[in-house]
Amino acid sequence: GSVHNPLFIYGKSGLGKTHLLKAIYHELSSNRPELNILYTNGESFMNEMIAHISEKNMREFHNKFRTPDVLLVDDIQFIAKGETVQEEFFHTFDSLYRAPKQIILASDRPARDIKPLEDRLRNRFEWGLIADIQPPDLELRIAILRKKALDMGVDIPIDVLNFLGEHLKSNIRQIEGVIRRLGAYSNLTKRPITIEMAREKEVFAQCVEEFLEL
Repeated sequence: GSVHNPLFIYGKSGLGKTHLLKAIYHELSSNRPELNILYTNGESFMNEMIAHISEKNMREFHNKFRTPDVLLVDDIQFIAKGETVQEEFFHTFDSLYRAPKQIILASDRPARDIKPLEDRLRNRFEWGLIADIQPPDLELRIAILRKKALDMGVDIPIDVLNFLGEHLKSNIRQIEGVIRRLGAYSNLTKRPITIEMAREKEVFAQCVEEFLEL
């Protein structure tokens, strides 16, 4: 909590922000077992706050969120939904920052674009290191396709991997979904996966839906 604090990670959905936060959590848990590490998300923070307010037990809430050595919060943009939750997170942030404890946040957009987020929180989110997670380039998309296909046991020829890499540009979840659908359609029709099959978007998507309903 003394060098890059907070660490603010942002990027569009499906680019691996949650994966990164969980990797940090597991790495710290393995190598620094003496640390008190808390992983949560913005919606859970808000829901727990509401529950503790209803139970008139905010002391327990504060003990949970203001004492960790490392606090990781995914989808921090959810706290912008209410003034009370922003107020509570502001004091949580300041308490940890002054300690100093490490704060790691992830969002689907940069802090300046989280609305309606209070300026004092927006400024604090930008105090430390900001990491912008970009979509993978073509070479990396093809490498991810190859690895995902291998992990899923789906035999996809290199020309099809190249074709998919050129057309799938949004996120990793999209890549995983297409591989699953191609694998299911290939099994269902007893046909090898080809570029022509990869072009049959409506056909294999419909077949998979029917297959899952069996």
